[in-house]
Amino acid sequence: MGERITDTVMDDLSATHPCDEASSIEKSDTGRQQDNKWDIPYEEKCGEESDPPPTQGRTEQTDMLEVKRTVDKRFLCTECEFRAASKSNLIKHTRTHTGEKPYKCDQCDYAAARKYTLDIHMAGKHSGDKPYMCGKCVYTTAERSHLSVHTRNHTCGKPFQCEQCDYAAASRSTLDRHMAKHTGEKRHLCSECGYRTAQRCRLIQHMRKHTGEKPYKCDQCDFSSAHKVSLHLHLSKHAGEKPFMCGQCEYRTASRSHLSVHMRRHSGEKPYKCDQCDYSASRKGSLDKHMHRHTGEKPYICGECGFKTPDRSSLTRHMRRHTGVKPYKCDQCDYSAAQKFALDSHMAKHTGEKPFICGKCEYKTNVLSSLSIHMRTHTGEKPYKCDQCDFSATKKKYLNNHLAKHTS
Repeated sequence: MGERITDTVMDDLSATHPCDEASSIEKSDTGRQQDNKWDIPYEEKCGEESDPPPTQGRTEQTDMLEVKRTVDKRFLCTECEFRAASKSNLIKHTRTHTGEKPYKCDQCDYAAARKYTLDIHMAGKHSGDKPYMCGKCVYTTAERSHLSVHTRNHTCGKPFQCEQCDYAAASRSTLDRHMAKHTGEKRHLCSECGYRTAQRCRLIQHMRKHTGEKPYKCDQCDFSSAHKVSLHLHLSKHAGEKPFMCGQCEYRTASRSHLSVHMRRHSGEKPYKCDQCDYSASRKGSLDKHMHRHTGEKPYICGECGFKTPDRSSLTRHMRRHTGVKPYKCDQCDYSAAQKFALDSHMAKHTGEKPFICGKCEYKTNVLSSLSIHMRTHTGEKPYKCDQCDFSATKKKYLNNHLAKHTS
């Protein structure tokens, strides 16, 4: 608390700033930070703390308090350069390294490292109460400091300037994250696999790969996700919203990033390159799968038949053969499929449309994967390579036929 009290005194002594109104809102809530995953404004998605704008015209007394505050921070973190004025603040900080989350929600599996973060979760997620409203737009939040940061978008903008480029931010914590791009510092370390990142929120998201935690749950079905953006994308499927449309074919999607990936099918762009061969891919996930061909690693194993695969999604699809689950339903007949592409192909029978069009000839198809295979006739790409000779093929079945010659 010593740090917080000193900060408040310093702010009271500082000269008037154009954003005093927003700052005063923030000061009245100095005990809170920006860990809320539910209502954080765009600028504060991964932030830990919302800072008032930088002050101008510091007095001599303020400078003396600044020196005193620095001297009083005698508790040092052994993992990084963080210092605290009290042992309790140091204990809270160390949880960013250990991942400890002692504060548990009694209504879901959410857990937090700090009590106020749990309080924010309870207010924003379970009660649905968002009492803080922006007077200039429809934004609402359960956290007062979030509103303070948001109002800067309407008033004084982004007062925190980067000294090395023209980047500006609405809060100091956002600027601090940006500075890591210049310094290359990645002080947040995963104890399970060695993954490092400059942002604590990225580490929290990464840890869910190890724990399997999926805190974002759909209220209309049993879908859950490790990332909030994935839940938003899923919810758009219930709403039927697909606002992003391809200008070269009739493809539509609920996600801007999905449209960007789709456009590579028309442009032929493949930015993800293998460093061991000449393979390249339009999606990172495809490159990750390809890399397993070099390592031979197949970590995902079916408990029913021993099937092994290098990626989790392939195992999920494979398991449907055992369970008989067919989650993709036709809304015009009783057809259902275990995989989405099968449903897409089926739907074309009802409509007769072939929305996937080659940009280099008149070829059309109702299956997206068929267009990808067709494009290889123009690019000359042969991604399926024999590991016993220099044979390569445009389709996997051609490679399988070739491999039979070696075994026979």
